[in-house]
Amino acid sequence: MCQRPTRRWDTLGNAEKVPAVAAGWVNYGAMKQQTLAMAADAQSGFEQHRKPTRRDEFLKTMDALVPWAALCEEIAPHYPKAGNGRPPIGLERMLRIHFIQHWFNLADLACEEALYDSASLRRFVGIDLGCEPVPDATTMLRFRRLLNDNKLGETLFARVGKELQARGIKVNTGTIVDATIIGAPSSTKNADKARDPEMHQTRKGQQWYFGMKLHIGVDSQTGLSHSAVVTPANVHDKHPLPDLLHGNEQRVYGDSAYASQKALISSKAPRAKDFTNQRTRRAGEVDEVQRAKNRNKSRVRARVEHVFAVVKRLWGFTKVRYRGLQKNATRAFTALALANIYLCRGHLQGQVRP
Repeated sequence: MCQRPTRRWDTLGNAEKVPAVAAGWVNYGAMKQQTLAMAADAQSGFEQHRKPTRRDEFLKTMDALVPWAALCEEIAPHYPKAGNGRPPIGLERMLRIHFIQHWFNLADLACEEALYDSASLRRFVGIDLGCEPVPDATTMLRFRRLLNDNKLGETLFARVGKELQARGIKVNTGTIVDATIIGAPSSTKNADKARDPEMHQTRKGQQWYFGMKLHIGVDSQTGLSHSAVVTPANVHDKHPLPDLLHGNEQRVYGDSAYASQKALISSKAPRAKDFTNQRTRRAGEVDEVQRAKNRNKSRVRARVEHVFAVVKRLWGFTKVRYRGLQKNATRAFTALALANIYLCRGHLQGQVRP
């Protein structure tokens, strides 16, 4: 930081310029002048009064739990190799940046600025500004396109599932199915003067929505998602039902949108019993017995909402960021993979503790 010089008078009355710190000058404007001791403490890491933030703790946890080597192994065959030109940025570093974009809902340019601004994010990625700059937004865009073009979002989601099973988190015999709407811009004020043709509108209750649907299948005991399908918003919840089952279910839970779908369930899981909520109102009368049964089923079915809470509320995936289903599907699968790691962090942390 540049120091404003001041003047002092020697014994002969001649003025000479001296550094501001040596003269004891302090700026009481918008920002206090940083002393050499403060800069040294910040660089050496001996900030005595610094308190770890929730972001620091979160990044520390995810750094220990994410299977970096396994995920990089899935991307490596598609990642550029070093040749005669400029060497590519390390694969794990770009994957860490990509995950930061999901966790904190950052666009490419916003992520670049956040890395320059936050020491904790740079520490997580492994960037030293004294030696190298932060990868620019264009580099992040190219990495995201590489994942999208090779459908690596689904690959990462499947690999995380395998890694969790290897650590003792098994897929059991019960599946909860559900769907949620991810909104998309309905405005036509763009270059094409049209809405995204791959998104559609649907009516839920008394309100209309425009966007896509994320359908997931969640294990009834662990609460982790094991399958997912992305469709336009106007596709009924029941149509992707067979794709959300792994085939070994004995019970299938769902809300009333999946009522009376025994044929669809049996087509993929022949031994599964239909535990979906049934409609309770017929001819204007309420079946209290059926309502009580639905209430008991909903105690189990509510676990699917935990996944949506992480993906939509914690990760911020309430609206699409890109045009087209495939790009947003890649983001959805990656977000679900990270949500699975986050939801079972207690179990995984118990394994790494001495």
